[in-house]
Amino acid sequence: MDEIYKKIKEIRLQRGYTLKDLSEKTDLSISFISQVERGATSLAITSLKKIADALNVNITEFFEDDKPNEHYVVKANEQRPFQIKGSEFTYVRLGGQFNGRSLEPLLVTLAPNQTQTQEFGHSGEEFYYVVKGIVIFNVDGNEYMIREGDSIHFPSTLPHTLENPLNEESVLLSVLTPVIF
Repeated sequence: MDEIYKKIKEIRLQRGYTLKDLSEKTDLSISFISQVERGATSLAITSLKKIADALNVNITEFFEDDKPNEHYVVKANEQRPFQIKGSEFTYVRLGGQFNGRSLEPLLVTLAPNQTQTQEFGHSGEEFYYVVKGIVIFNVDGNEYMIREGDSIHFPSTLPHTLENPLNEESVLLSVLTPVIF
């Protein structure tokens, strides 16, 4: 996580932005952004997305090593799980790196009995395939129980949450647009 905070500050300074500039572009407070850059507070994915948009970078910029995947293939031994502070979801990026990509394929692991309480709505589309377990999706006020082998596909603009009702992990194959990680 420290690398993310450092990269936010590094990119902000490269762009010549002050904390105030970034605050105005994101509608996040100066003190919050300062705490983020020092690693003194947790950072929700929605706030990270606002920062990425304001800095005109893909959100993946904060998670990537300096060496991009130039061969379009992501070998199993190259896949690195990561978490967003404040979330129990564990993500693994499955897609290669190249200019102009618009899909974000991920493997998402939900902890036992995990419930996402904050609804999200944003541009793009979301596709999920349940690899293991059961996941309850609430999309635009409608509840869908998706079991192993089932899938769901919806516009990301609809408010949505998900929940793992099991006492064991559930695993999803997720394909999102736009690229957010």
